[in-house]
Amino acid sequence: MPTFDGFEEFDIPTTGTTIHGRRGGAGPPVLLLHGIPETHLMWHRVAPQLAERFTVIATDLRGFGASGTPASTPDHAPYSMREIAREQVEVMNALGYDRFSVVGHDRGARCAYRMALDHPGNVARLAVLDVIPTADTFRNADKDFLLGFWIWSFLAAPEPVPEQLIARAPAVIVNHMLDSWSDDPDAFPPEVRAEYVDKFSDPDTIHAICEEYRASVTLDYEHDEADRGKRRITCPVLALWSQSGAFASRYQPLEAWRAWADEVQGGPIPAGHFLAEEAPGETTRRLMAFLT
Repeated sequence: MPTFDGFEEFDIPTTGTTIHGRRGGAGPPVLLLHGIPETHLMWHRVAPQLAERFTVIATDLRGFGASGTPASTPDHAPYSMREIAREQVEVMNALGYDRFSVVGHDRGARCAYRMALDHPGNVARLAVLDVIPTADTFRNADKDFLLGFWIWSFLAAPEPVPEQLIARAPAVIVNHMLDSWSDDPDAFPPEVRAEYVDKFSDPDTIHAICEEYRASVTLDYEHDEADRGKRRITCPVLALWSQSGAFASRYQPLEAWRAWADEVQGGPIPAGHFLAEEAPGETTRRLMAFLT
């Protein structure tokens, strides 16, 4: 298993559950947030390099990996990005960091930009990898979106249908995501794949992830629309995306983020969706230049 040499593991109690993660390095604090179907392990090729200049904190989001899976509610609020972002701020405060940079990929990027909107005093810099804002994604949905992004609809389907189907074959859906969203399926060593499948096999984790997607199509969308034109991201933003992926073909990422923030830079990276695992060198280089 890839290691985080020099990193310490932690489990921090929060208001709603417990968050698992690792911390290493020295310097200004940087929080790394993973996407689906991964855990904080996705940063194993990036975090050690960033730790040469920064204090790096990589966590498992609520409901993922070794973090807790608290009970949900009929409105899915415990798994909204608003709540998940609040919790990550709580974790950073518990570690002694009131102001920090945050880098998010996929679901972690949605948590990261919500954090920048809701907690501007805490976020010094924001990097979002291969996403545009949730509400903008749904505003542009069409037939191609429904076919290409069917995972969104499937995971958000009413309980217990997706939960029961995934539980019968978790490796099928995990490997589908890794293989079909990447340009280089070999970027995920067998032991990393096995770890992702193992964590995705727990019934409570499966339910929590489905609840997060149900919150995405309801509360997250509503929160974005309520903020549109009224609240802006005040810190510098770096947007990176897959040169060959769906977002590059469907959207203009820099334009999308400039509608939400004044200071935006970035560009494509020659890789599939999983930038940090498929192109760790280029991803790290771009992050280093932005965060320094």
